[in-house]
Amino acid sequence: AQVVQYLRGSLRVPLADAARAKPSDNCIASVDVQLPAKAEVLRFLDAGGARPPREALAVLYFGAQAEPNITEYVVGPLPAPTYHRDVTVQKYGGKVPYHRRPALPAEYKQIADFFRGRVFPEAPSFMDQVMEYDGASLASVTTAPRGSRSGDRLTWFVMFQNVSGFFLHPVGLEVLVDHSSLDLTQWAVRRVFYNGQYYRDMSELERIYVQGGVRVEKVRRAPRDGDFSSMRPRVPVAATFPLQYEPQGLRYSIRSNLVIFQAWSFAFGMSVTTGMRLFDIRYNGERVVYEMSVQEALSVYGSNCPGGMSTRYMDSSFGIGRYASPLVRGVDCPYTATYVDTHTLHEGLSSSRRTAALCIFEQNLGSPLRRHYSNLQSLYYGGMVNSVLVLRSITTVGNYDYVWDFIFYQNGAIEGKVQATGYTSSSFFHGNGLQYGNRVWEHTLGTIHTHFVNYKVDLDVGEVKNSLVAHDMAFETAQAPWDPEQQIERPRLTEKVLDMEDQAAFRLHSTMPRYLYFATNRKNKWGHQRGYRIQIISFAGDHIPEASSMERAISWARYKLAVTRRKEEEPTSTSVYNQNDPWTPTVTFADFINNETITNEDLVAWITAGFLHIPHSEDIPNTLTVGNSVGFLLRPYNYYDLDPSIYSPDGVFFTSEQNFMSCEVNPITCLPQTASCLPNLPPFTYDGFQNISRL
Repeated sequence: AQVVQYLRGSLRVPLADAARAKPSDNCIASVDVQLPAKAEVLRFLDAGGARPPREALAVLYFGAQAEPNITEYVVGPLPAPTYHRDVTVQKYGGKVPYHRRPALPAEYKQIADFFRGRVFPEAPSFMDQVMEYDGASLASVTTAPRGSRSGDRLTWFVMFQNVSGFFLHPVGLEVLVDHSSLDLTQWAVRRVFYNGQYYRDMSELERIYVQGGVRVEKVRRAPRDGDFSSMRPRVPVAATFPLQYEPQGLRYSIRSNLVIFQAWSFAFGMSVTTGMRLFDIRYNGERVVYEMSVQEALSVYGSNCPGGMSTRYMDSSFGIGRYASPLVRGVDCPYTATYVDTHTLHEGLSSSRRTAALCIFEQNLGSPLRRHYSNLQSLYYGGMVNSVLVLRSITTVGNYDYVWDFIFYQNGAIEGKVQATGYTSSSFFHGNGLQYGNRVWEHTLGTIHTHFVNYKVDLDVGEVKNSLVAHDMAFETAQAPWDPEQQIERPRLTEKVLDMEDQAAFRLHSTMPRYLYFATNRKNKWGHQRGYRIQIISFAGDHIPEASSMERAISWARYKLAVTRRKEEEPTSTSVYNQNDPWTPTVTFADFINNETITNEDLVAWITAGFLHIPHSEDIPNTLTVGNSVGFLLRPYNYYDLDPSIYSPDGVFFTSEQNFMSCEVNPITCLPQTASCLPNLPPFTYDGFQNISRL
């Protein structure tokens, strides 16, 4: 609110409310925190330096200027701003052209009005007799990018029946809208598609239809609940599913945005564009990660319909954090999790609160983190429950829901994971549709597509400057020392320091060393460089061919892992402006890799994980999280002198000579007493249908 007040008083230009702004207006698109430089932060955290000033990053659309553009201002200091700096040229090397702006909800509303007022009335017979359109019975879904060359703002809109789960109810009609003009009256239809045929506009479709020349495929009107697409359970409620609870209270604490769990501590935040991000992750007080954040979620679709075949969604442009869903207690997260509200300012002049946008909880994974039962020599059992801390948000961007997790294990490992669910996107089934997916209902083609997710991981292993080391294996043939005539094939360890960026850029389907770790020059008790290993879990499809005119905008997806020198001028692997102008990308990740040395430098790992999705009948009504989970692990590798979980109070050990029925020897014995009381569960609440903004 203070930033908005300051900008309205200091810029000396009229600022419209973005919720109602026309393309020809000036407006504030978003206000988010401006991250201070890492060197300033470390001076404050580690060396007693001054606290960096708190600043905001304000993104403004200037549609009312002689040369419309997007401008980014750093505003500070908060909470009482006195200055603003235009950082657009500094960040992007020039002004950001206006056509690259992400669409505001107001623009989608204006397009909906354009359809109702000017497009559909041009084909009254077709819309009435074929579409059975009544003014509210169709829902449109945007595609992106918008056009085929820089400067375009042409979007295919795909029509669906406006019922529950409408993503699965295509009607065969798609319209290409030219909304590049800042004057709404100049918007126009450039092409129309219906059931495999293309028409110049709706008037031509109407004329040919009236003449009997349109091949009509009538779609049965679906009920409001969507019928097969409804998520309503088909059976009544039965026995309650299992619940977890903390018998002696929470074992983690949250103060503002600082979380402490066992030996772990970290700060969390939510970016409007990219969603969850963590900072200053420490284990036993020692920083291992400076920043860990989501960068982008990309989907590339195939279809024999124009909307589907031209879709390459870059979700940060829509807002991974902006569309964080209010979480449902007991389903999206455990019932007794801690739920955290977030506050954002986007597409308006006032901030909005997203209730329960994050959840934090400890979870017993139901399996041991480690265990051994000894029945040789001495008799004993040793083990430890695998109880982890989870930070979660769930983003609903259009049809897809992404479950984002950061998971902290008691052995010093961290996992970043995303699970995909929600509705699959679909096209109207016609012609050679089976070359682009599976038929999942009478008129519905589940279209083939890829999912790619990019993370930034700024590891500081032991210190800020690290090197990248590869360990792997190779078989060697040797003579047995005790018998020269006997030949043995034995695996041996191979080691290589990857000292240049080009060596550390691993193509998506290339072979990568199986043990790749950030190493410090400091050594553990056994003389090894202390390190953290990067382990990627991915089933990615193919990346778009590099010959594509838009590939450079998503060039981060060329690599499953790329390690580069950290630079303040390379804070993100992509830009929200790449979506609407991928042909002249505002940020090109491939340019980050310029073969600089990466030995004893501050390094960043850019990690890409993904999967190929060929929708099938079991994706109806929803895609399931089972098998659709990818991400990465950061695992200590000679970082400690032994497994640090041995110091966890969750360990269990007893021998055959001990009274393992005694609570002092085996605390599990006393669970019937210490965990016998059920928790007083808080009442169920949900604010997810309040103050929502729709795509």
